[in-house]
Amino acid sequence: MLGFSKKQNKDIWLFAGLGNPGGEYALNRHNIGFMAADKIVDDYGFSPWRAKFQGWFTEGTIDGRKVILLKPKTYMNLSGQSVSAAAKFYKAVPENIYAFHDEIDIEAGKVRVKKGGGNAGHNGLRSMQDHLGTPDFWRVRLGVGRPVHGEVHDYVLSDFSKAEKEWLGPCLTAVSKHCGFLLDGRDSEFMNKVSLDLKKD
Repeated sequence: MLGFSKKQNKDIWLFAGLGNPGGEYALNRHNIGFMAADKIVDDYGFSPWRAKFQGWFTEGTIDGRKVILLKPKTYMNLSGQSVSAAAKFYKAVPENIYAFHDEIDIEAGKVRVKKGGGNAGHNGLRSMQDHLGTPDFWRVRLGVGRPVHGEVHDYVLSDFSKAEKEWLGPCLTAVSKHCGFLLDGRDSEFMNKVSLDLKKD
């Protein structure tokens, strides 16, 4: 596998928030992965972001586990270059890598998690598969829904609307609050907890 060391470390987790760098993209639907990463960093008191691995990275702990958080600055379609470099440096195993990304095939404000599978045309996931040499990493699929009118490309590269921001904040808060379940491989429990929190709102 291209992105992995032969000597692997199963005691470290790599969370990759996917998005595009630059202020003009900051509030795009396509950047919800960056937003999730920023929320986790703030909530768990991670160290300041630093430039490395063709991206921004930081280290911290969640429920006593060491977690590396990464935001590639390669632009979405080359995200795998950055994730692969970090995975190789930290000797991460595929089952401990989580990509947080926008998902148009899931209703806005809903969250799903799965391991492996195809990329459904998502350029960030495709790049990760190509550079890691495996599809067997986890995907935290942050639903943004499909556009009613217009092209998908234009939709994901436009900002969240005022109405969407009403669910966006609570969704990011719930994802951050319960991400410790991901470290235990308890993806179903993570999804249940996030769903319950969002129903309360």
